Amino acid sequence: MSMFKKVLVSDDLECINEGVVSVLHGMKIEHITQVAYCDDAFLQIEKAILDNEPFDLLITDLSFVADHRSQKYPSGEMLIRELKEKHSDLKIIAYSVEDNLQKVRTIMLQCHADAYVCKGRHGLKQLAQAIEEVYGEKHYLSPQVANAIRKKMAIEISDYDIEILKLLSQGFIQKEISSNFTQNNIHPASVSSIEKKISKLCDHFKAKNTTQLVAIVKDIGLI
Repeated sequence: MSMFKKVLVSDDLECINEGVVSVLHGMKIEHITQVAYCDDAFLQIEKAILDNEPFDLLITDLSFVADHRSQKYPSGEMLIRELKEKHSDLKIIAYSVEDNLQKVRTIMLQCHADAYVCKGRHGLKQLAQAIEEVYGEKHYLSPQVANAIRKKMAIEISDYDIEILKLLSQGFIQKEISSNFTQNNIHPASVSSIEKKISKLCDHFKAKNTTQLVAIVKDIGLI
């Protein structure tokens, strides 16, 4: 079968790159470029477009260890968001150890990545499957994070909601959450607004109280 011709791999761990490259070679993809910085990935993609030899696919990690070199794009998330805004036709696969469902939702729904693959025991096998799915104009999620965008999660869980849930999980009561939001310039910060939001979240997740709500969202990986 036909396949991507030119792929860019962005990861600062050489051992990870070697595994990804082996998968690409196994799929008969010969034109592979490797970089260790998101800024280099961005420049490589821009230069390839100017040279009229664009990359078909980017496979990038999300977390990069900071060093002496200042970066415009210090994370894979920022890189994906910027590239998809500029070049929406570029296919991008996030390949990360992070399996938090809210992070997956952000990468897929806000940054518009085409696939999210979790590094791990079955990571390379799932990566190969993701490459095939994305080539076929489909999206792919590793099984362990597939619930991130299931229909039951259709409600839009915002950063505001996540902050409330995190503070609830730390034992904050509504009045304390209100004070925290006021101090951190998060709005709406009124006790009544927070109370209504918690009530809606309880209804959505079918939780009888905030303790059960926190247990549920932790169980599905939202916090």
